[in-house]
Amino acid sequence: MTGHRTEVERLVRAPAERVWAVLTDIAHADETLAGVTKVEPVTEGPYRVGTKWRETRRMFGREDTQQLEVTLAEEPTRTVVEADSSGVHYVTEFTLTPTADTTRLRMSFTAVQARTNPMQKALWALFGTLGAKATEKAMAKDLHDIAAKAERQ
Repeated sequence: MTGHRTEVERLVRAPAERVWAVLTDIAHADETLAGVTKVEPVTEGPYRVGTKWRETRRMFGREDTQQLEVTLAEEPTRTVVEADSSGVHYVTEFTLTPTADTTRLRMSFTAVQARTNPMQKALWALFGTLGAKATEKAMAKDLHDIAAKAERQ
């Protein structure tokens, strides 16, 4: 297995319940997150384990659509969202740690390519570092956008 893991965090000047509400408002993610251009719900109902949606993001100068699924939801402190695309398994975890009147919001992103040959491993190593830096930047922007909305409400 070949993979990468990236983590970012920031302090949000809002209670965890408000941050959670923004984070889990999938129907409006394209209004909250600058990198998301379109959201298409696949399942109905509130945010919970099993919630699925298709999300279109602009990355590396082009749009890409992925189907995501909530695999863990512990309101208001932790959620995990997973996706599979082109032989890569993606796991995004958000952890919310409340303090007096703020919330520490941490996001980790893991991409694992299950089956690889030596050439794929070499390409993953070569381009993975560049991709990880771009991913970290996009993640930091997502946290900024979530924080901005939670702090405005």
